[in-house]
Amino acid sequence: MKWRSLEESVPGTDARPLREIFAERKELIARYVPPETQAIHAEVVAELKARHLAANILPVGAKAPALKLPDHDGKMVSSSDVLAKGPLVLCFIRGRWCPFCVGQMEAMNLILPQIVQAGATLAAISPQTVKQSFFMHDQHKLRFPLLSDVGNKVARQFGLTYRVPELQETVYRRAFVNLPFTNGDESWELPIPATYILDREGTVLYASADEDYTERSEPREIVQFLQEHIRP
Repeated sequence: MKWRSLEESVPGTDARPLREIFAERKELIARYVPPETQAIHAEVVAELKARHLAANILPVGAKAPALKLPDHDGKMVSSSDVLAKGPLVLCFIRGRWCPFCVGQMEAMNLILPQIVQAGATLAAISPQTVKQSFFMHDQHKLRFPLLSDVGNKVARQFGLTYRVPELQETVYRRAFVNLPFTNGDESWELPIPATYILDREGTVLYASADEDYTERSEPREIVQFLQEHIRP
């Protein structure tokens, strides 16, 4: 199944809410993915929710750990350098193989001018390698850096990581989602998707995460938060 970009999905309506884009992708999954496979993914989400992962992430008011990671071109990006210019919007994603991550990144790409106008910088973090980040950045014409957090070292500091259960690992392998190759390690560890906004001092102003990888922060809400809480 080919996952269409926002522009391919509905020409001329690129600014649709992300929930509508995701609803479309969920419909395709319900139609084409075997029910037993869907059941495994649903079971994993339920297990993660039972562990209350999202309730225990780095919270609003906390000081975010300093980070220094390579971007999609291999250039090192330091949070201290970015924050010296203004607030930082950070999106933690699973990788380029995830259609919901792709949809979110394309949607964030569309609101990038508004984020910049609000005086902030946008970056995304995933456990995939620099090469995979480069492919994703190039393929989807992204205009913000994709940072490679190989080993999920930063994601772990934000309280976002979990180990893919063996049953789901088997499903991924059958679908050619080879995380050891994509992420450059054998851990089969992923972050739950999350969006953060940090102020100039690195304090968390906004934190949103969900154990369900098909649910993400709405880009419009991110822009609205910046406009209401950030002074350029």
